[in-house]
Amino acid sequence: MNATPQTESDRFLDITADVCPLTFVKTKLLIETMAAGETVEVRLNDGEPLKNVPRSVEEHGHAILSLAPETDGSDVWRLVLRKS
Repeated sequence: MNATPQTESDRFLDITADVCPLTFVKTKLLIETMAAGETVEVRLNDGEPLKNVPRSVEEHGHAILSLAPETDGSDVWRLVLRKS
């Protein structure tokens, strides 16, 4: 699991090499180590991870700050969330 800070987020997680359900499991494990109010940028693939990770994050009560493709037409997305 890569968890080094990137951009303006407190943490960074790249789950592009993982498949569901590991994508959310790794995201959840990182969130559990964070303090309330900290942010993490998650790099994830289009498809199931893009559908499931943001939904699961919100279901666990955390805030989605942004969700955007890395570049136009990219299959890789950047999700920024804040731990509640």
